[in-house]
Amino acid sequence: MMKYFLMLFFMTPLIVNWWLFSLCFLFLLITFLFSSLSIYFSSFSYGYGYDLVSFWLIFLTMWIVFLMILASYKVKLGLFKSEFLLVVLLLLIFLIMSFSCSNLFMFYLWFESSIIPTLFLIFGWGYQPERLLAGLYLIFYTLFASMPLLIGIFYIYLEVGSLYYFLISLEMNIYLYLSMVLAFLIKMPMFFTHFWLPKAHVEAPVSGSMILAGVLLKLGGYGLYRVLMFMNNYIYYNYIFIILSLYGSVIVGLLCLCQVDIKSMIAYSSVSHMGLVLGGLMTNNYYGLWGSLVMMIGHGLCSSGLFALANLIYERTNSRSIFINKGFLLFMPSMSLFWFLLIINNMSSPPSLNLLGELLLMISLVSWSSSTMIYLVLSSLLCCGYSIYLYSITQHGMIYSGLLYKSYSNIRENLLIMFHWLPLNLFFLKADLVTLWI
Repeated sequence: MMKYFLMLFFMTPLIVNWWLFSLCFLFLLITFLFSSLSIYFSSFSYGYGYDLVSFWLIFLTMWIVFLMILASYKVKLGLFKSEFLLVVLLLLIFLIMSFSCSNLFMFYLWFESSIIPTLFLIFGWGYQPERLLAGLYLIFYTLFASMPLLIGIFYIYLEVGSLYYFLISLEMNIYLYLSMVLAFLIKMPMFFTHFWLPKAHVEAPVSGSMILAGVLLKLGGYGLYRVLMFMNNYIYYNYIFIILSLYGSVIVGLLCLCQVDIKSMIAYSSVSHMGLVLGGLMTNNYYGLWGSLVMMIGHGLCSSGLFALANLIYERTNSRSIFINKGFLLFMPSMSLFWFLLIINNMSSPPSLNLLGELLLMISLVSWSSSTMIYLVLSSLLCCGYSIYLYSITQHGMIYSGLLYKSYSNIRENLLIMFHWLPLNLFFLKADLVTLWI
Protein backbone atom coordinates (compact mmCIF):
# COMPACT_ATOMS: atom_id res chain seq x y z
CA MET A 1 0.00 0.00 0.00
CA MET A 2 2.87 2.37 0.78
CA LYS A 3 4.08 2.29 -2.83
CA TYR A 4 0.78 3.82 -3.95
CA PHE A 5 1.10 6.64 -1.43
CA LEU A 6 4.66 7.30 -2.61
CA MET A 7 3.47 7.32 -6.22
CA LEU A 8 0.75 9.83 -5.30
CA PHE A 9 3.26 12.10 -3.57
CA PHE A 10 5.66 11.89 -6.52
CA MET A 11 2.81 12.94 -8.83
CA THR A 12 2.77 16.39 -7.18
CA PRO A 13 5.33 17.95 -9.62
CA LEU A 14 3.15 16.80 -12.54
CA ILE A 15 0.27 19.11 -11.62
CA VAL A 16 1.64 21.77 -13.99
CA ASN A 17 0.71 19.51 -16.92
CA TRP A 18 -2.99 18.58 -16.94
CA TRP A 19 -2.95 15.65 -19.38
CA LEU A 20 0.33 14.16 -18.12
CA PHE A 21 -1.12 14.18 -14.61
CA SER A 22 -4.32 12.50 -15.88
CA LEU A 23 -2.43 9.77 -17.75
CA CYS A 24 -0.15 9.03 -14.79
CA PHE A 25 -3.21 8.86 -12.56
CA LEU A 26 -4.90 6.39 -14.91
CA PHE A 27 -1.75 4.24 -14.91
CA LEU A 28 -1.73 4.29 -11.08
CA LEU A 29 -5.40 3.26 -11.01
CA ILE A 30 -4.86 0.27 -13.32
CA THR A 31 -1.77 -0.96 -11.41
CA PHE A 32 -3.68 -0.64 -8.13
CA LEU A 33 -6.56 -2.75 -9.47
CA PHE A 34 -4.49 -5.60 -10.89
CA SER A 35 -1.90 -5.79 -8.12
CA SER A 36 -4.45 -5.77 -5.29
CA LEU A 37 -7.07 -8.17 -6.65
CA SER A 38 -4.95 -11.30 -6.21
CA ILE A 39 -4.04 -10.35 -2.62
CA TYR A 40 -7.59 -9.84 -1.37
CA PHE A 41 -9.01 -12.86 -3.10
CA SER A 42 -6.56 -14.93 -1.06
CA SER A 43 -7.93 -13.48 2.23
CA PHE A 44 -4.72 -11.66 3.05
CA SER A 45 -4.28 -10.00 6.46
CA TYR A 46 -5.85 -6.69 7.47
CA GLY A 47 -2.60 -4.79 6.85
CA TYR A 48 -3.33 -1.07 6.75
CA GLY A 49 -6.89 -1.88 7.82
CA TYR A 50 -7.48 -2.96 4.28
CA ASP A 51 -10.11 -5.60 3.51
CA LEU A 52 -12.42 -6.10 0.54
CA VAL A 53 -14.83 -3.34 1.61
CA SER A 54 -11.90 -0.92 1.79
CA PHE A 55 -10.56 -2.19 -1.53
CA TRP A 56 -13.73 -1.47 -3.49
CA LEU A 57 -14.27 1.91 -1.86
CA ILE A 58 -10.65 2.93 -2.54
CA PHE A 59 -10.99 1.83 -6.14
CA LEU A 60 -14.28 3.76 -6.42
CA THR A 61 -12.50 6.82 -4.99
CA MET A 62 -9.65 6.62 -7.49
CA TRP A 63 -12.06 6.05 -10.38
CA ILE A 64 -14.28 9.00 -9.46
CA VAL A 65 -11.27 11.30 -8.94
CA PHE A 66 -9.96 10.41 -12.40
CA LEU A 67 -13.39 11.21 -13.88
CA MET A 68 -13.49 14.49 -11.88
CA ILE A 69 -10.32 15.61 -13.66
CA LEU A 70 -11.82 14.54 -16.99
CA ALA A 71 -15.05 16.50 -16.28
CA SER A 72 -13.32 19.69 -15.09
CA TYR A 73 -11.80 20.59 -18.44
CA LYS A 74 -13.04 24.19 -18.15
CA VAL A 75 -10.73 24.67 -15.16
CA LYS A 76 -7.80 23.87 -17.48
CA LEU A 77 -8.82 26.74 -19.75
CA GLY A 78 -8.88 29.25 -16.86
CA LEU A 79 -6.61 30.25 -14.01
CA PHE A 80 -5.49 28.19 -10.99
CA LYS A 81 -5.47 24.83 -12.79
CA SER A 82 -2.38 23.65 -10.84
CA GLU A 83 -4.04 24.60 -7.55
CA PHE A 84 -7.15 22.67 -8.58
CA LEU A 85 -5.14 19.50 -9.27
CA LEU A 86 -3.29 19.91 -5.97
CA VAL A 87 -6.59 20.14 -4.03
CA VAL A 88 -7.92 17.06 -5.86
CA LEU A 89 -4.72 15.13 -5.09
CA LEU A 90 -4.92 16.08 -1.40
CA LEU A 91 -8.56 14.99 -1.24
CA LEU A 92 -7.64 11.67 -2.87
CA ILE A 93 -4.87 11.03 -0.33
CA PHE A 94 -7.16 11.85 2.62
CA LEU A 95 -9.89 9.54 1.31
CA ILE A 96 -7.51 6.63 0.66
CA MET A 97 -6.09 7.06 4.18
CA SER A 98 -9.64 7.03 5.59
CA PHE A 99 -10.46 3.73 3.91
CA SER A 100 -7.12 2.04 4.66
CA CYS A 101 -6.52 2.46 8.38
CA SER A 102 -7.41 0.04 11.17
CA ASN A 103 -7.26 2.51 14.04
CA LEU A 104 -10.47 4.28 15.05
CA PHE A 105 -8.75 7.57 15.89
CA MET A 106 -6.78 7.60 12.62
CA PHE A 107 -10.02 6.99 10.75
CA TYR A 108 -11.57 9.95 12.58
CA LEU A 109 -8.57 12.14 11.69
CA TRP A 110 -8.67 11.39 7.95
CA PHE A 111 -12.48 11.39 7.91
CA GLU A 112 -12.47 14.99 9.19
CA SER A 113 -9.49 16.04 7.05
CA SER A 114 -11.42 15.26 3.87
CA ILE A 115 -13.73 18.23 4.60
CA ILE A 116 -10.94 20.78 4.03
CA PRO A 117 -10.18 20.04 0.32
CA THR A 118 -13.93 19.73 -0.30
CA LEU A 119 -14.43 23.20 1.15
CA PHE A 120 -11.63 24.55 -1.06
CA LEU A 121 -13.35 23.02 -4.11
CA ILE A 122 -16.68 24.65 -3.20
CA PHE A 123 -15.23 28.04 -2.21
CA GLY A 124 -12.64 28.24 -4.99
CA TRP A 125 -14.42 26.83 -8.03
CA GLY A 126 -18.13 27.10 -7.11
CA TYR A 127 -20.59 29.01 -9.25
CA GLN A 128 -22.66 31.38 -7.09
CA PRO A 129 -21.98 33.72 -4.13
CA GLU A 130 -24.19 31.39 -2.03
CA ARG A 131 -21.32 28.87 -2.04
CA LEU A 132 -20.00 30.49 1.16
CA LEU A 133 -23.22 29.64 2.98
CA ALA A 134 -23.21 26.12 1.48
CA GLY A 135 -19.66 25.57 2.74
CA LEU A 136 -20.62 26.75 6.22
CA TYR A 137 -23.57 24.34 6.27
CA LEU A 138 -21.25 21.51 5.27
CA ILE A 139 -18.61 22.20 7.91
CA PHE A 140 -20.93 22.97 10.82
CA TYR A 141 -23.25 20.01 10.25
CA THR A 142 -20.21 17.72 10.15
CA LEU A 143 -18.37 19.29 13.10
CA PHE A 144 -21.49 19.33 15.27
CA ALA A 145 -21.56 15.53 15.35
CA SER A 146 -17.79 15.05 15.27
CA MET A 147 -17.11 16.31 18.79
CA PRO A 148 -19.20 13.54 20.48
CA LEU A 149 -17.47 11.00 18.22
CA LEU A 150 -14.03 12.20 19.33
CA ILE A 151 -15.02 12.06 23.02
CA GLY A 152 -16.45 8.54 22.45
CA ILE A 153 -13.16 7.42 20.85
CA PHE A 154 -11.17 8.73 23.84
CA TYR A 155 -13.54 6.91 26.22
CA ILE A 156 -13.11 3.64 24.30
CA TYR A 157 -9.32 3.99 24.49
CA LEU A 158 -9.46 4.53 28.25
CA GLU A 159 -11.75 1.51 28.74
CA VAL A 160 -10.27 -0.95 26.26
CA GLY A 161 -6.66 0.24 25.84
CA SER A 162 -6.81 -0.22 22.07
CA LEU A 163 -8.50 1.48 19.12
CA TYR A 164 -7.94 -1.36 16.64
CA TYR A 165 -11.38 -2.07 15.11
CA PHE A 166 -11.31 -5.84 15.63
CA LEU A 167 -10.10 -5.79 19.24
CA ILE A 168 -12.66 -3.38 20.73
CA SER A 169 -15.11 -5.02 23.11
CA LEU A 170 -16.90 -3.07 25.83
CA GLU A 171 -20.25 -2.49 27.48
CA MET A 172 -22.18 0.19 25.58
CA ASN A 173 -24.67 2.75 26.84
CA ILE A 174 -27.05 5.05 24.98
CA TYR A 175 -24.68 8.05 25.13
CA LEU A 176 -21.71 6.15 23.72
CA TYR A 177 -23.94 4.53 21.08
CA LEU A 178 -25.24 7.93 19.89
CA SER A 179 -21.80 9.52 19.96
CA MET A 180 -20.34 6.75 17.77
CA VAL A 181 -23.21 6.72 15.26
CA LEU A 182 -24.32 10.36 14.91
CA ALA A 183 -21.34 11.68 12.88
CA PHE A 184 -21.79 8.96 10.26
CA LEU A 185 -25.57 9.49 10.08
CA ILE A 186 -25.03 13.17 9.25
CA LYS A 187 -22.34 12.31 6.70
CA MET A 188 -24.53 9.80 4.83
CA PRO A 189 -26.86 11.89 5.32
CA MET A 190 -29.90 10.69 7.24
CA PHE A 191 -33.24 12.45 6.82
CA PHE A 192 -33.53 15.47 9.22
CA THR A 193 -29.75 16.00 9.01
CA HIS A 194 -29.58 16.18 5.21
CA PHE A 195 -30.03 19.90 4.58
CA TRP A 196 -26.32 20.57 3.99
CA LEU A 197 -26.19 18.14 1.05
CA PRO A 198 -28.46 19.83 -1.55
CA LYS A 199 -26.92 23.23 -0.70
CA ALA A 200 -23.37 21.89 -1.14
CA HIS A 201 -24.25 20.06 -4.38
CA VAL A 202 -25.97 23.02 -6.01
CA GLU A 203 -23.14 25.46 -5.23
CA ALA A 204 -20.20 23.08 -5.84
CA PRO A 205 -18.45 22.79 -9.22
CA VAL A 206 -18.94 19.57 -11.15
CA SER A 207 -15.84 18.02 -9.54
CA GLY A 208 -17.16 18.84 -6.04
CA SER A 209 -20.58 17.35 -6.82
CA MET A 210 -19.05 14.18 -8.27
CA ILE A 211 -16.77 13.50 -5.29
CA LEU A 212 -19.52 14.41 -2.79
CA ALA A 213 -22.07 12.06 -4.34
CA GLY A 214 -19.57 9.39 -5.40
CA VAL A 215 -17.36 8.98 -2.34
CA LEU A 216 -17.87 11.38 0.57
CA LEU A 217 -21.38 10.09 1.34
CA LYS A 218 -19.91 6.58 1.40
CA LEU A 219 -17.58 7.58 4.25
CA GLY A 220 -20.64 7.58 6.51
CA GLY A 221 -21.63 4.07 5.45
CA TYR A 222 -18.05 2.80 5.81
CA GLY A 223 -17.83 4.32 9.31
CA LEU A 224 -21.04 2.52 10.30
CA TYR A 225 -19.62 -0.78 9.00
CA ARG A 226 -16.67 -0.33 11.35
CA VAL A 227 -18.39 0.89 14.52
CA LEU A 228 -21.33 -1.55 14.32
CA MET A 229 -18.82 -4.42 14.58
CA PHE A 230 -18.23 -3.75 18.28
CA MET A 231 -21.74 -2.47 19.15
CA ASN A 232 -23.61 -5.75 18.68
CA ASN A 233 -24.73 -5.80 22.31
CA TYR A 234 -26.52 -2.47 21.88
CA ILE A 235 -27.97 -2.97 18.44
CA TYR A 236 -31.64 -2.92 19.47
CA TYR A 237 -31.77 0.89 19.27
CA ASN A 238 -31.21 0.65 15.52
CA TYR A 239 -34.95 0.43 14.86
CA ILE A 240 -35.22 4.22 15.40
CA PHE A 241 -32.84 4.93 12.53
CA ILE A 242 -34.40 2.29 10.26
CA ILE A 243 -37.82 3.93 10.67
CA LEU A 244 -36.38 7.43 10.15
CA SER A 245 -34.43 6.42 7.04
CA LEU A 246 -37.40 4.69 5.37
CA TYR A 247 -39.74 7.55 6.21
CA GLY A 248 -37.12 9.97 4.86
CA SER A 249 -36.77 8.03 1.59
CA VAL A 250 -40.49 8.51 0.90
CA ILE A 251 -40.59 12.19 1.91
CA VAL A 252 -37.43 13.04 -0.07
CA GLY A 253 -38.89 11.21 -3.08
CA LEU A 254 -41.87 13.59 -2.90
CA LEU A 255 -39.50 16.55 -2.55
CA CYS A 256 -37.68 15.50 -5.73
CA LEU A 257 -40.89 15.96 -7.70
CA CYS A 258 -41.06 19.59 -6.49
CA GLN A 259 -37.55 20.64 -7.58
CA VAL A 260 -36.92 23.08 -10.44
CA ASP A 261 -33.11 22.80 -10.37
CA ILE A 262 -31.57 19.74 -12.10
CA LYS A 263 -28.65 19.39 -9.67
CA SER A 264 -30.93 19.85 -6.68
CA MET A 265 -33.19 17.04 -7.90
CA ILE A 266 -30.22 14.67 -8.34
CA ALA A 267 -28.92 15.66 -4.88
CA TYR A 268 -32.25 14.87 -3.21
CA SER A 269 -32.37 11.52 -5.04
CA SER A 270 -28.99 10.76 -3.39
CA VAL A 271 -30.57 11.36 0.03
CA SER A 272 -33.39 8.97 -0.87
CA HIS A 273 -30.99 6.20 -1.97
CA MET A 274 -28.71 6.62 1.03
CA GLY A 275 -31.78 6.26 3.26
CA LEU A 276 -32.17 2.71 1.94
CA VAL A 277 -28.45 2.04 2.50
CA LEU A 278 -28.75 3.27 6.11
CA GLY A 279 -31.80 1.05 6.69
CA GLY A 280 -29.93 -1.99 5.38
CA LEU A 281 -26.85 -1.27 7.50
CA MET A 282 -28.91 -0.84 10.65
CA THR A 283 -30.64 -4.21 10.24
CA ASN A 284 -27.11 -5.63 10.69
CA ASN A 285 -27.89 -8.88 8.89
CA TYR A 286 -26.13 -10.63 6.01
CA TYR A 287 -28.24 -9.21 3.18
CA GLY A 288 -28.28 -5.72 4.71
CA LEU A 289 -24.48 -5.43 4.87
CA TRP A 290 -23.99 -7.01 1.45
CA GLY A 291 -26.70 -4.90 -0.20
CA SER A 292 -25.39 -1.70 1.39
CA LEU A 293 -21.93 -2.19 -0.10
CA VAL A 294 -23.34 -3.00 -3.57
CA MET A 295 -25.71 -0.01 -3.40
CA MET A 296 -22.93 2.36 -2.30
CA ILE A 297 -20.74 1.39 -5.25
CA GLY A 298 -23.65 1.52 -7.71
CA HIS A 299 -24.99 4.82 -6.40
CA GLY A 300 -21.49 6.35 -6.41
CA LEU A 301 -21.10 5.69 -10.13
CA CYS A 302 -24.68 6.51 -11.15
CA SER A 303 -25.07 9.72 -9.16
CA SER A 304 -21.64 10.99 -10.22
CA GLY A 305 -22.56 10.35 -13.87
CA LEU A 306 -25.84 12.25 -13.50
CA PHE A 307 -24.00 15.26 -12.04
CA ALA A 308 -21.54 15.12 -14.95
CA LEU A 309 -24.48 15.12 -17.40
CA ALA A 310 -26.12 18.05 -15.57
CA ASN A 311 -22.84 19.94 -15.91
CA LEU A 312 -22.73 19.29 -19.67
CA ILE A 313 -26.13 21.00 -19.94
CA TYR A 314 -25.02 23.85 -17.67
CA GLU A 315 -21.90 24.50 -19.78
CA ARG A 316 -24.08 25.02 -22.85
CA THR A 317 -27.00 26.99 -21.42
CA ASN A 318 -25.50 28.57 -18.23
CA SER A 319 -28.63 27.49 -16.40
CA ARG A 320 -29.72 24.50 -14.35
CA SER A 321 -33.44 25.29 -14.47
CA ILE A 322 -35.77 22.63 -15.88
CA PHE A 323 -37.91 25.44 -17.36
CA ILE A 324 -35.09 26.51 -19.68
CA ASN A 325 -33.28 23.25 -20.40
CA LYS A 326 -35.64 21.41 -22.72
CA GLY A 327 -35.49 19.66 -26.06
CA PHE A 328 -31.97 18.23 -25.82
CA LEU A 329 -33.12 15.15 -27.71
CA LEU A 330 -33.07 17.28 -30.89
CA PHE A 331 -29.86 19.11 -30.05
CA MET A 332 -27.65 16.32 -28.62
CA PRO A 333 -29.19 12.90 -29.37
CA SER A 334 -26.08 10.96 -28.25
CA MET A 335 -26.12 12.69 -24.84
CA SER A 336 -29.84 12.02 -24.65
CA LEU A 337 -29.02 8.31 -24.93
CA PHE A 338 -26.60 8.62 -22.01
CA TRP A 339 -29.24 10.51 -20.01
CA PHE A 340 -31.64 7.64 -20.63
CA LEU A 341 -29.12 4.94 -19.65
CA LEU A 342 -28.10 6.64 -16.39
CA ILE A 343 -31.66 7.65 -15.46
CA ILE A 344 -32.95 4.09 -15.77
CA ASN A 345 -29.94 2.90 -13.74
CA ASN A 346 -30.91 5.47 -11.12
CA MET A 347 -34.32 3.84 -10.85
CA SER A 348 -32.65 0.41 -10.51
CA SER A 349 -33.12 -1.22 -13.86
CA PRO A 350 -31.32 -4.43 -14.87
CA PRO A 351 -28.42 -5.02 -15.36
CA SER A 352 -27.14 -2.39 -12.92
CA LEU A 353 -25.55 -2.61 -9.49
CA ASN A 354 -28.37 -0.42 -8.20
CA LEU A 355 -30.87 -3.19 -8.95
CA LEU A 356 -28.84 -5.84 -7.13
CA GLY A 357 -28.27 -3.52 -4.16
CA GLU A 358 -31.92 -2.52 -3.94
CA LEU A 359 -33.15 -6.13 -4.10
CA LEU A 360 -30.76 -7.19 -1.33
CA LEU A 361 -31.75 -4.21 0.83
CA MET A 362 -35.44 -4.97 0.32
CA ILE A 363 -34.88 -8.60 1.37
CA SER A 364 -32.99 -7.37 4.43
CA LEU A 365 -35.61 -4.83 5.51
CA VAL A 366 -38.65 -7.03 4.85
CA SER A 367 -37.05 -9.89 6.79
CA TRP A 368 -36.50 -7.44 9.67
CA SER A 369 -40.16 -6.35 9.60
CA SER A 370 -42.86 -6.92 7.00
CA SER A 371 -44.30 -3.48 7.82
CA THR A 372 -41.40 -1.86 5.95
CA MET A 373 -42.89 -3.14 2.69
CA ILE A 374 -45.20 -0.14 2.27
CA TYR A 375 -42.31 2.33 2.62
CA LEU A 376 -40.16 0.36 0.18
CA VAL A 377 -42.94 0.24 -2.40
CA LEU A 378 -43.61 3.99 -2.09
CA SER A 379 -39.90 4.82 -2.22
CA SER A 380 -39.37 2.74 -5.39
CA LEU A 381 -42.49 4.18 -7.01
CA LEU A 382 -41.41 7.77 -6.31
CA CYS A 383 -37.86 7.03 -7.50
CA CYS A 384 -39.29 5.80 -10.78
CA GLY A 385 -41.55 8.88 -10.97
CA TYR A 386 -38.94 11.60 -10.46
CA SER A 387 -36.38 9.80 -12.68
CA ILE A 388 -38.83 9.65 -15.62
CA TYR A 389 -39.89 13.24 -14.89
CA LEU A 390 -36.27 14.47 -14.99
CA TYR A 391 -35.55 12.67 -18.25
CA SER A 392 -38.73 13.68 -20.04
CA ILE A 393 -38.64 17.33 -19.02
CA THR A 394 -35.01 17.89 -20.07
CA GLN A 395 -34.92 15.80 -23.26
CA HIS A 396 -38.36 16.51 -24.73
CA GLY A 397 -40.22 19.74 -25.49
CA MET A 398 -39.29 22.85 -27.42
CA ILE A 399 -35.75 24.27 -27.32
CA TYR A 400 -35.75 27.71 -25.68
CA SER A 401 -34.96 30.11 -28.54
CA GLY A 402 -33.37 32.78 -26.33
CA LEU A 403 -30.29 30.66 -25.67
CA LEU A 404 -27.10 30.43 -27.66
CA TYR A 405 -26.22 26.74 -27.93
CA LYS A 406 -22.50 26.47 -28.38
CA SER A 407 -21.59 22.99 -29.59
CA TYR A 408 -22.45 19.35 -29.83
CA SER A 409 -20.84 16.83 -27.50
CA ASN A 410 -17.20 15.87 -28.02
CA ILE A 411 -15.12 12.73 -27.46
CA ARG A 412 -14.02 13.75 -23.94
CA GLU A 413 -17.63 14.15 -22.79
CA ASN A 414 -18.73 10.86 -24.35
CA LEU A 415 -15.83 9.04 -22.68
CA LEU A 416 -16.64 10.68 -19.35
CA ILE A 417 -20.20 9.33 -19.31
CA MET A 418 -19.21 5.97 -20.79
CA PHE A 419 -16.67 5.47 -17.98
CA HIS A 420 -19.52 5.93 -15.49
CA TRP A 421 -21.96 3.65 -17.28
CA LEU A 422 -19.74 0.68 -18.21
CA PRO A 423 -18.57 -0.39 -14.72
CA LEU A 424 -22.05 0.27 -13.32
CA ASN A 425 -23.58 -2.29 -15.69
CA LEU A 426 -20.77 -4.72 -16.49
CA PHE A 427 -19.75 -5.20 -12.85
CA PHE A 428 -23.25 -6.65 -12.27
CA LEU A 429 -22.11 -9.74 -14.21
CA LYS A 430 -19.39 -10.43 -11.63
CA ALA A 431 -21.07 -9.03 -8.51
CA ASP A 432 -19.86 -11.95 -6.37
CA LEU A 433 -16.57 -10.03 -6.08
CA VAL A 434 -18.13 -7.83 -3.39
CA THR A 435 -19.38 -10.80 -1.34
CA LEU A 436 -16.01 -12.29 -0.44
CA TRP A 437 -15.62 -10.08 2.64
CA ILE A 438 -18.69 -11.45 4.41
